[in-house]
Amino acid sequence: MNKTRFHDYGTQAVLLRKKRMLVIKIISILFPFLIIGGVEAGLRLFNYGHSLQLFITAPQHPGYYQLNPAASLKYFSNADIATKGNSELFKQVKDSGTLRVFVLGESTTIGYPYFHNGSFHRWLQFRLMHTNPDKHLEIINLSLTGVNSYTVEGFAKELLPYQPDAVLIYTGHNEYYGCLGTGSTDKVAGNSFLVHLVLQLRKLRITQLMANALHKVSSLKPSGTEGGGKTRMEMMVAEQQIPFGSPMYERGITQFTNNMDNTLRMLDEAKVPVFISNLVSTEKDLFPFISIAPDSTKYPGFGTAYRQGEQAIAKGDSTAALQYFLAAENSCNAHAGCNYYLGELWLQKGDTTAAKTYYDKARDLDGLRFRAPSKLNKVLLDLCSKYKNAHLVDANAAFEAASPGHIIGNSLILEHVHPNLNGYALLSDGFYNTMKKQGLFKAPNDSAMSFAQLRHAMPITVIDSLSGAYKIAHLKRSWPFNTGQVHDTTLISSAEEQLAYEVAFRKTSWEAALQQLYNGYNQNGDFARAATIMAAWVQEHPTEAAYYEEAGNYNGKLDNTAEAIFYFKKAFALSPAFDVARTLFVLYLKQDDAGKALPYLNYAIDHNERRLNLLPVKDCLLQILELQTVAAREPANIAVLNRIAGLYYRMGNKDGAELYIEKVLQASPGNRDALNMQSQLKKV
Repeated sequence: MNKTRFHDYGTQAVLLRKKRMLVIKIISILFPFLIIGGVEAGLRLFNYGHSLQLFITAPQHPGYYQLNPAASLKYFSNADIATKGNSELFKQVKDSGTLRVFVLGESTTIGYPYFHNGSFHRWLQFRLMHTNPDKHLEIINLSLTGVNSYTVEGFAKELLPYQPDAVLIYTGHNEYYGCLGTGSTDKVAGNSFLVHLVLQLRKLRITQLMANALHKVSSLKPSGTEGGGKTRMEMMVAEQQIPFGSPMYERGITQFTNNMDNTLRMLDEAKVPVFISNLVSTEKDLFPFISIAPDSTKYPGFGTAYRQGEQAIAKGDSTAALQYFLAAENSCNAHAGCNYYLGELWLQKGDTTAAKTYYDKARDLDGLRFRAPSKLNKVLLDLCSKYKNAHLVDANAAFEAASPGHIIGNSLILEHVHPNLNGYALLSDGFYNTMKKQGLFKAPNDSAMSFAQLRHAMPITVIDSLSGAYKIAHLKRSWPFNTGQVHDTTLISSAEEQLAYEVAFRKTSWEAALQQLYNGYNQNGDFARAATIMAAWVQEHPTEAAYYEEAGNYNGKLDNTAEAIFYFKKAFALSPAFDVARTLFVLYLKQDDAGKALPYLNYAIDHNERRLNLLPVKDCLLQILELQTVAAREPANIAVLNRIAGLYYRMGNKDGAELYIEKVLQASPGNRDALNMQSQLKKV
């Protein structure tokens, strides 16, 4: 028995030691994680680093969200070149009946080089506001320059809890050189698993601490070892030559396909309509950046024929040039420059179909992949057929239709991928029509704004157009457009040009420049241009009633009554006020719309802070409504028409009185009452 007890005791001791060792091992394994967790908690406690969530509460606007300025740091390895987006507001508690639209993409999507009201989503916003004036719109552009489908996928995942009614997407040109692109300087680029792991780790403050420490160490290197005056565009490029069909080329296609598939699947499962545009880039008017020379051993005839073709072009002999380049292409058909020359030569001969074929091939063969290959448009078409809630916006077809010979060039594109103002308007039209077709909004025929009306009315200022032109001129003087030393030859001959130049090169802000213009226009009595500035501010600050009210005032001065009503109604919807209600009442009477005037008169009576005697005015208005009912049945009743004119005259509504006096005199030219009233009005 004793031996048995001793044996039992020994077994228990061994088991106890094993349990202790297990606990020690577990603690040893967990200890580093506990330390890391403690450091992470401490860093968060002392607000070190950044929260990389997509939205934050707007600092100056309680009750509203905006894009987190630090959200891009999750995607850029180098914080110094990380870009920031817009600060467009939307309510934390979504109002019923609101149409909330988020926009995702890259530099084209945010409107480079114009930004602000030059971007396609502002053209769309302006048109939707006028087509559905009683609808509350929230169009929030979350795009960033220098990003690609990884950012689109990540942002899409985070915006779902914020009740989007639709998501608009334009992306694809940065798939190789945008942050985390397969040919970019990001070390983890090209490996989807590693990229997504890194994106998760960058949320941690301890990871941010380590990254900042490494950045400080690297900054101790002698100046000029990094960057060296390079543009952001150049600093993000690692592989300048990515041959068509190469493994890296295919990784870019796969990366885009997977990321956009994930994005559209997420949104489809959430039943959120997605409107995704195919990609547009210049085909002619831009020689390929890099033409990868073929192996002279494998293609011995190419080099000689190609050089002879260039010599023939230099001599102006297009017939010989065509023969030489066809011979070169017959030897090797994978040279971007050769295909571009053939496109030029066939276009000169008037064969736009052949020219377009060669131009498109030249773009796809360009070794420096700043333009998306045409295969990405095929990917988007296939994905839109895969998901019920994904709708393709065929911008490429629209741009081709609006281009000479159906070949996209500098009539719509500024350099390689960014549209000019006409191009951005056209891009917005594509989204507008596709959204309308899918029933996202209603466009009544009597209030729908046509594309021609949009082009005429959109409040684009001289600052917008000129600053964009200056930015593009500067861009074209740098790599990869021009590698030589080119001096700034921009001529500044007016105050407007000087302001635009300062905006382009960040010597002043867009808002400050517009304020200066606005002050000058007011001093000179140029109310039309002042009204354009105010309408531009409305687009920039669509949640602030004061801008709508001022825009309404200017349109009133210009006798644009319908537009004045539009802006005052928007101001009233955002912030109901006595003066705005009284103004709307007067404007509706000016249009002889007593029925629409009455609610605003009632509001003014109920909120009569000026203590005006408005009851007699209401009595006149009610009489007018009754008389108009009679006039509708008896349009030739002169007495009724005279009474309406008299009531309008008593109310001080000269326009309304003149309208009915004219009706009376048309039916009865010698009517004494109408003539007397007309005489009195001329004295006013």
